[in-house]
Amino acid sequence: MKRRSIGYFISWRNGANDQPTYLAADIPWGDITHVNYAFAHIDQNWKVSVGADGPENPATGMTWDNKGPKYSLDPSLPFKGHFNMLNKHADPKGVKLLLSVGGWAETGGYFDDSGQRVSSGGFYSLTVDEVTGEVRQDRIDIFAKSAAEFVTKYGLDGIDIDYEYPSSMSDAGSPDDWKIANKHRGKLWDGYMALMKTLRFELDKAAAAQGKYYMLTIASPSSAYLLRGFEGFQALKYLDYVNIMSYDLHGAWNQFVGHNAALYDTGKDSEIADSKIYNTAGDGSYYNAQGYLNIDWSYKYFRTALAGGRVNIGLPYYTRGWQNVEGGANGLWGTAALSDQKKCNIGTGGNLGADALSLKAGAPCGFGAQGIDNLWFDQDKNGNEVFTGQNPLWHVNNLRDGLPTPYVDLYGHDMNKPESKVRGQYIENYDDIAQSSWLWNPTTNVFLSTENERSFKAKVQYAIDQGAGGIMFWELAGDYSKPSENGLGYYYFGNTLTSMAGKMLKNATSYGVQAGDEKFVQPAELLDVAVDLVGFLPKGEDNYPIQIGLKLKNNSNVDLTGAKVAFDVSPSAPLSASTVGFLKPYAPPAGKGIENLVDIYSGGTWSATTASNKVGNVGGLPNGFHRPAYQLKQGTVGSTWGVADFGPGKTITIGMRLFMPIPVPTNFTLTLANGKVYGIKRK
Repeated sequence: MKRRSIGYFISWRNGANDQPTYLAADIPWGDITHVNYAFAHIDQNWKVSVGADGPENPATGMTWDNKGPKYSLDPSLPFKGHFNMLNKHADPKGVKLLLSVGGWAETGGYFDDSGQRVSSGGFYSLTVDEVTGEVRQDRIDIFAKSAAEFVTKYGLDGIDIDYEYPSSMSDAGSPDDWKIANKHRGKLWDGYMALMKTLRFELDKAAAAQGKYYMLTIASPSSAYLLRGFEGFQALKYLDYVNIMSYDLHGAWNQFVGHNAALYDTGKDSEIADSKIYNTAGDGSYYNAQGYLNIDWSYKYFRTALAGGRVNIGLPYYTRGWQNVEGGANGLWGTAALSDQKKCNIGTGGNLGADALSLKAGAPCGFGAQGIDNLWFDQDKNGNEVFTGQNPLWHVNNLRDGLPTPYVDLYGHDMNKPESKVRGQYIENYDDIAQSSWLWNPTTNVFLSTENERSFKAKVQYAIDQGAGGIMFWELAGDYSKPSENGLGYYYFGNTLTSMAGKMLKNATSYGVQAGDEKFVQPAELLDVAVDLVGFLPKGEDNYPIQIGLKLKNNSNVDLTGAKVAFDVSPSAPLSASTVGFLKPYAPPAGKGIENLVDIYSGGTWSATTASNKVGNVGGLPNGFHRPAYQLKQGTVGSTWGVADFGPGKTITIGMRLFMPIPVPTNFTLTLANGKVYGIKRK
């Protein structure tokens, strides 16, 4: 199967704000397979929208004739704007176009035609009722039908949902949305499941009518904290693939200075260390000293439930950065706390705001880089620069090489401020374990986490070697051309990394097609047994440790009482020979969905074959899979204490305990007392 190279194309780089444009004609179409248009939103009528039609609408109405014939539109199409130019270039190359709905700023609201943000509730109010928390299937139906109509109208190939975030963890997502999002944290996942199921149904209905398949994909967080609130990620079954946002693993929302998108854990991550996870003499033993702020961890989390080919690894074409960094090696793994925590950005440090559920922040907020070290900055509600050290890669290459930066004022920076000008020298460093680069300015103590050709190549090669579907990158306009190529005398918009990835992926072998361990061989006889993870508590923080239930419904005609139940779990779930006992809960799981809970004291025993006995995951997790197994107590139902009836038509729930989240497992076997082994039909 052909590997994917997926680029996000951003609607607002259209020239209307007098900033440099990046248009569809600038995309290196021969080096990508999919383009995600960012972003559409949910309007006041619960429909997919990109704003009102008209000549000022970048998606459907704008034209760029003044830029020359390269940027002409296709006159045969009944719409203009980005959608016209995207279709014009994508169709001849066979590139798929998807509409991304939501994003950080438009998950709980949307930007109206005047550019003002309307706090409408977005995905939160679409999927659950603000008063009762019950699923709003009526609104979901409207949205899903409009999504199917939208993709057919504009010649698109699918919908990409970027809902940030339907997590039960308190204060997840944008602080601007907390007033609505925090009301029913424990019910958001039910709404998300209904949304995905309904979207899949409506897109399939449109496919039958149009004779064209429509994809459904998502942008998913890679944070173990957020994923803990995604229950067993049961929505994966509705998706064609997942794009992991395996970046923003460190940033100025806290003081811990680190890589934006480390490939592997290094054992030195200051945020992980602060949580005592590396300390195996304490709680670190529960985690097997594994760091989880890295691409390797997030990719392998999904491999419990999905084939590698259904997972795309996200890579950033932008930086994160801090100033006044203290400690660390050239800043790396140091700290950079804002001196006055009352001035933290809303939702961080000492400024959680009135809508937060948390009583205090998990860590001090960071002092983000500003000015010339923050070219692509966001603004707060008062129009002030938010310091985050966010820059396109072409800009930081100019800082690194001491080249001109004549464009800084175009992005809204006051050139009278010293922070808007180069001060000192930017020295490039490389982390051989994390396979990540960064710039360090010893004059200003500025740290910028970057990607260079070496780090990018290592991460693309990882995707190839691991059998991943491919890569996704945010966003196309952050890639660069070299001064020797563009004739400008400095780095600027280009496709160096995109073309590198395209060539590597074109020459790669096919991606993985089996979930879990690809060496697993299904038994000859397969049974119809439904599997789910249940028992999650409504408040995400209460799911620590994660004491849940493996729910099995026997839809076959075989009596499975007393069977041994085994399955695959990725090593992203920490488990070693010395910690197998942790699988047994210390109290019966008590969350929703549990049915006929097996007696956790006398109903059976846990065991496991572990992928590795390595402590920690410096340089990467094992490529194998853990194989946990639960031996149900054998005997006669009703006459022997602890025997669970797992006959035809019966449902049981096996309690289990975890310290990191997992999606619903795969590759189950059921072994009877007589040695007969059955598999479970894959749905």
